[in-house]
Amino acid sequence: MPSCGLWRWLAETRASLSFAWVSRMGCRDLSGRLESRILRREAAGRQVEGGTLRIPRMLVGGVLAIAMAVAPATARAGQGTLANPSVSSPCDDTPPPAGATLAPSRDLYCVFLTARPGLEGLSGRLELRTPHSPFGVAVNAAGNHLYEGILTLDGLPDPATLGDYDHIVAWLATPLFDTVINLGPVSNGTRSIGEVSLNKFMILVTAEPRADAPEWEGRLLLRATSPSARMSPPDLQEYIIGAGTGGGGAGMAGMSMADSVADPAAMAGHAHAGMGAADGPWPRPSMMPGLTMFPALMELDPPTAAPFLPGADSDPASLPLARPRDVIELGDGDEIDLEAGLVRRRIGSRDYVMYGFNGQYPGPLLHVPEAATITVNFTNSIAWPTTIHWHGLRLDNASDGVPGVTQEPVEPGETFRYEIHFADPGLYWYHPHHREDVLKDLGLYGNMLVEPRQPDYFGPVDREEFLMVDDFLMTGDDPLPFGLERSTHSFMGRFGNLMLTNGEPDYELDVTAGEVIRLYLTNVSNTRTFNLSFEREGEDGSQSPAARIKVVGTDIGAFEREEWVESIVLSPAERYIVHVRFEEPGDYALVNRVQGIDHLAGAFFQESDRLGTVRVATSPDPGPSAASPAFDTLRTNLPAAREIALLREHFDDPIDHELTFTLEATGIPFVVDRLMRFDSAYFHPVEWSGTMPMMNWNSSSAEVRWIVREPSTGLENMDIAWRFEVGDLVKIRLHNERRSFHAMQHPFHIHGQRFLVLRRNGVPNENLAWKDTVLLPTGTTTDILLEITNPGSWMAHCHISEHLEAGMRMLFEVTDPGAPGGGG
Repeated sequence: MPSCGLWRWLAETRASLSFAWVSRMGCRDLSGRLESRILRREAAGRQVEGGTLRIPRMLVGGVLAIAMAVAPATARAGQGTLANPSVSSPCDDTPPPAGATLAPSRDLYCVFLTARPGLEGLSGRLELRTPHSPFGVAVNAAGNHLYEGILTLDGLPDPATLGDYDHIVAWLATPLFDTVINLGPVSNGTRSIGEVSLNKFMILVTAEPRADAPEWEGRLLLRATSPSARMSPPDLQEYIIGAGTGGGGAGMAGMSMADSVADPAAMAGHAHAGMGAADGPWPRPSMMPGLTMFPALMELDPPTAAPFLPGADSDPASLPLARPRDVIELGDGDEIDLEAGLVRRRIGSRDYVMYGFNGQYPGPLLHVPEAATITVNFTNSIAWPTTIHWHGLRLDNASDGVPGVTQEPVEPGETFRYEIHFADPGLYWYHPHHREDVLKDLGLYGNMLVEPRQPDYFGPVDREEFLMVDDFLMTGDDPLPFGLERSTHSFMGRFGNLMLTNGEPDYELDVTAGEVIRLYLTNVSNTRTFNLSFEREGEDGSQSPAARIKVVGTDIGAFEREEWVESIVLSPAERYIVHVRFEEPGDYALVNRVQGIDHLAGAFFQESDRLGTVRVATSPDPGPSAASPAFDTLRTNLPAAREIALLREHFDDPIDHELTFTLEATGIPFVVDRLMRFDSAYFHPVEWSGTMPMMNWNSSSAEVRWIVREPSTGLENMDIAWRFEVGDLVKIRLHNERRSFHAMQHPFHIHGQRFLVLRRNGVPNENLAWKDTVLLPTGTTTDILLEITNPGSWMAHCHISEHLEAGMRMLFEVTDPGAPGGGG
């Protein structure tokens, strides 16, 4: 058997084990005993004595992966029944639901177990099922991705027939065995093994003399490693499996090395006008401390664009200092003026030239009642042509602010008049829709709160606060320039290294102990997905229990039911409304905790960034606050639940349309091409951090074209031609292609309408709310129900700014047959 040959090879040449000892074991017992011996010695950090070559630590866990590669073909599913038969599994061979052709990635979300030699009749699989979360992805406060493990086993014998064993037990363990979890006795069939949250893991099934053994002692029956365990250093991969072939894109479904360069001037009004470049050559991006990088990457050429920063011919001292935003209360029929202009921003002890609306950073907060209509007179006083997009609003199409679609860009010195209607309660925001990778990142954004007509719609609180979270990219003490002719950072988007809350790197909020605060959160970053929580700090710097968080609403209104959460996952352009109670006096840090990836080492690491501090003072009143009793109760929002219930009969309708998200790349440096191909062995559901800064900076929209594709027609981006009528309910499956040159998450935004997220990877969503932006993790499918209510020509696109600029957008037309002249 190939597996037997592999273990003999390891014993003879790679592990310092006596071949005589191996021969006495016999092939039938060789794999499990040698595997156990090697892994346990490595877990203890010891080298095996007396041999000619020691197994590197990086091979720990990889031994199992190699065995799987040469072992017999993949196992088949067992005969058990899932606890919830309405959930389709990515492990199944069953076809997608009616109307669909696209399925979740089996490669990322299904693990097939391999039987040890001599027990080939055994099979098993572990589905990494999407658990419920009010967010686009489920993680804990530390940033570990969460799954419900669904284990299916078939062919397991009576353990007594295998030796002196009474039980068959499943185990979950880290590759170094520093964490070993006994999952309990298992049998043939399908069952949930509970939460899986390890970054890398092994799943083992063994025969054991007792069910409650603290660690694996018996005979190994089945084994597998997590998809993430495929990550390993590129040089080690070449050593193990040989150098890959060059050229083309063989085996990379959904990725092609295009012959022509994308033309940024043909991008639906998103190309820019000529402008002055920043003085001097491109500076190099800053590297993240502690990460390894090949020397060739450090010597990459700058992107194919001139560097740009605003105010190259301005003295910062001559500009007004940006001031905190105003809150503007507006009623139906009111009119306001907004001006985009240069401002001076002070960060630390230095001044920088940036942009702001009305001299503010962020722009004014517009507070309006539900169903109101206002007029905004916009003046463009910056050097770029631009527009304002009113994100999330179901407003008149002519005021949507999309250049080349609903209006022409507003040239420098010109004005434009927007009529803004606020149809729905909730939290919204406004920002440019022309070169937003530059203009938004430099400060042109602001919030809008639409006050619900329904009293107490979001529940009682003591106070309200608005937080717009962002990151900004610095190199040393200066901003890293933007691309003038086209966007840079086109692969992953422009990750920043300076965290900002309401434009401030040292944001502070003062509250009183016991108060319940309603926080309106908006992610205005170009690409970063945040995982936010409030950690209480002890006087000695230690961490105490975090503040409790209750999520009550999202983009367009309230959830059906309130939920407790450990942290808040916020992708670009998304909004969430949460209630937080700060129980004890002291300082609470607003932190973003995620699991970064060192791509060259093939390893995860904890990354933590502070976005601000909540200072909690002792309350002068010892009793609970007015809102505190309600905070302890999870309410059902009856208006939201009733409205959604009217559409529930359509949740199981066939899929009407599908979209898949992928990319093309051409002309990228050879070293980047090679390393990204190595990196494609595994893609994490969310790329939380910019740990490949040089190759990302080097890429521009001249080399990278991000694609939204309609599989049924092959049409892409602006060639897609969907047509709907007012009153339609359209069920769409969104598929984020895993077999892509660089697969990563996409926050997908649909203009002018609203939708419900029905299923993620086939799992029904248990708690719905109206959305306009949804996070699509890598390799997943997301089913939405789009409600068509608003006529016009509307855009849908990825809200990673650089992906939008690199082409990932489409249009759809909505007609109203009931309107005068409608339907044509």
